[in-house]
Amino acid sequence: MFTILLLFITVVGVVIWLFQVRFIHPIYRQTKFDEMQFSESVIASVLNNDKELETTVNNCAVEYHNDIWVFTVVNERATPIVEANGSGKSNKSFFLYRFPSIYDAALENGGSYMAVIRTEPNYENDHAEIVSDNMGDPSKIPQVGYQNGVFIAVSVSIHDVGGVRYAVMQISDLMPFSAMVKTLNNQFLWLGVIFLILVLLLAELLSRFITRPFVQMNRAAKELAEGRYDVEFSGHGYREINELADTLNYAAAELSRSDALQKELISNVSHDLRTPLTMIKGYSEVMRDIPGENTPENVQVIIDETERLSELVNDMLDLSRIQAGMQKPRFEAFSLTETVRDTMTRYEKLTMQDGYRILFDADGDATVYADRGMILQVIYNLINNAIHYTGEERLVTVKQSVTEERVRISVTDTGEGIAPDEIPLIWDRYYRVDRVHKRAVVGTGLGLSIVKGILEMHHAAYGVDSAQGHGSTFWFELGRVSEIQDGIEEVKGTL
Repeated sequence: MFTILLLFITVVGVVIWLFQVRFIHPIYRQTKFDEMQFSESVIASVLNNDKELETTVNNCAVEYHNDIWVFTVVNERATPIVEANGSGKSNKSFFLYRFPSIYDAALENGGSYMAVIRTEPNYENDHAEIVSDNMGDPSKIPQVGYQNGVFIAVSVSIHDVGGVRYAVMQISDLMPFSAMVKTLNNQFLWLGVIFLILVLLLAELLSRFITRPFVQMNRAAKELAEGRYDVEFSGHGYREINELADTLNYAAAELSRSDALQKELISNVSHDLRTPLTMIKGYSEVMRDIPGENTPENVQVIIDETERLSELVNDMLDLSRIQAGMQKPRFEAFSLTETVRDTMTRYEKLTMQDGYRILFDADGDATVYADRGMILQVIYNLINNAIHYTGEERLVTVKQSVTEERVRISVTDTGEGIAPDEIPLIWDRYYRVDRVHKRAVVGTGLGLSIVKGILEMHHAAYGVDSAQGHGSTFWFELGRVSEIQDGIEEVKGTL
């Protein structure tokens, strides 16, 4: 920070020094010649107007601090008709003495001439010399060194107006800058010391408000990487630092929540694995050690628990493949209505034995274009979830709603519902609404995560409508084949 600020101040100082000290002579000289050219053009526009000529010459002389003469030239004899002293110096005789040679130079140069003349402070003729002019190049006056003596800018222009030849001569002092340059150099020396002190103070302030918060955040980020999720990122001073601190605090909170939920998942999965394994081991030992216990009922328990283990492992593998992008849907056109009806038959035994009522209401037949096996898994998992959380009524309603373009499947339970702040989290594979793990009546507890992954692969809309005390309705929507049949190949390529 200090290096950048010091470099910036140095560059600014060098630029100011170049323009205010090093280039002040040529910049000032060029400005004076530009003013003389402009003044000459203004005077030339009123040469044939005797009433305005004197006023214009006086105004230009006063405004630009120039001495100006206007001559009429007849038979090579110049007669001054208007003159104005804007510099306040008595140098008339000197320049009237020099006019013939300057006039001849203007004729030779095509009607205009500019020069820098060096002379003594008292304008002695014997010591005057032209040190620079535009005879070689009319577009510029070469640079000269300004040391001893008085330097004067001279401009002569010749104009033929109404059969009369006029000559306009202007002179202006090019002020000596040696004392001014020395003063500026001394000023820059002191300014350099002052700026260095200011840079030190500014670097300290910026470090306090910008650099140090970043150092603290970096230290806290390293602690976060080591698993300390209770670290707090603090920012102060600037809005961007505060926003970064808020973002990092949010990330730390999310990492903490994810870590806690992952540990909960491991605990829950361990419980789901331990329970069937314990039952299988216990029934097997009973059948081995106790005569007469090798009954079909005990064998069925072992088979049921084995199936539950298989379902749990398969669901975990399915979820891993979906999230890793290894499982791709194979699209085909099939009747979604018949698929739901076929799924309902799998719950007949559960309905008869445990008193559950699972109803299906369809308002027509709908054909969709999707992976039938995956959609069947979605329906199966949504019904399992509804059975798990339904209330004492043990009622689950599956409804199909058909529009011209889409078909919606909704599964409604009569349970306790979901709190509004928990609804965005229920699709997370680590999240459990009840916060107390218990074995699902049917399924493995990973169903909603699998549902989310499958529906997102199909680019299908999905969601949940729930209110506490009034149950929950999970739904998803797919496009009907009747509306997308013409673009099946395009859809297939996109998905």
